[in-house]
Amino acid sequence: MTTPTPRAPQRTTWQRERVREALADARGFVSAQTLHATLREDNTGIGLATVYRALAGLAATGEADSLQSPEGENLYRACASPGHHHHLICRSCGLAVEIEASQVEVWARRTAEQHGFSDAQHIVDIFGLCATCARARSRA
Repeated sequence: MTTPTPRAPQRTTWQRERVREALADARGFVSAQTLHATLREDNTGIGLATVYRALAGLAATGEADSLQSPEGENLYRACASPGHHHHLICRSCGLAVEIEASQVEVWARRTAEQHGFSDAQHIVDIFGLCATCARARSRA
């Protein structure tokens, strides 16, 4: 097994800075396409490929959280907490709540050890409906 090469810091450009700002203004997790549409509405001239590169760079440096939606699309949001963490994510409105999950950490480590794995990493995100969306759905 090879150890991944650390990524060199990305140059700060006005485009990357504008993507960072738009991501910070977004509510919950957003796709690159959604963020690009917002930037296009603001007449920034930033292309979709630039948005993808900026988001990948922000995720690599820990400035953005990245996850895959149940539909398989990569989603991003400005990272509120440094270090490893998990999320509860509303499937309807995109609200994301960072959660502490010490029991998940213990389970992941123990499961890896039971199968002879070391240096294991994991991603746990829980998708559901937030209280507001659940109430709205029950009224419909």
